[in-house]
Order: sequence, then structure tokens, then C-alpha cells
Amino acid sequence: MLHSSTFDYLNPTEDQKHTMFILRNAAKEYANLLEAHLPDNPDRTYLLRQLREVAMWANICVTRHSDGAPR
Repeated sequence: MLHSSTFDYLNPTEDQKHTMFILRNAAKEYANLLEAHLPDNPDRTYLLRQLREVAMWANICVTRHSDGAPR
């Protein structure tokens, strides 16, 4: 069962915002490396879209406990 706050906006704390900033920058750096070293084709497009999804899930992970409750 989903936690009651699953679809609520969780305003991150300043510490969480800092962690999210670090993770987002790491994802951007990796995306830049992938774009620089992989041929431009559908597989690269898929990979970059998946990386974007992973980055979004990382943000969710920063703001929630393992049971889905807000931190």
C-alpha cells in the first residue's frame, strides 16, 4: 500500500536540497560523458531518458524513508 503522502509535495530541507544538488550535478556530468562518447542513436536517447528517470528517483529517495514516509 502506498504511503498517504505519496502524491503530496514534500518540501525538502536545506540539507536534502544540498544532497539533491550534488546528485543532480553528478547525473548531469554523467549525461555529458555519455553524449560525448556514445554515438547519437536511439540507444543513447533511451539511455539518457533512463538516466533522467534515475535522477528523479534519487530525489524521491532523499526525501523519503524506506516505508515511503517523509523524512
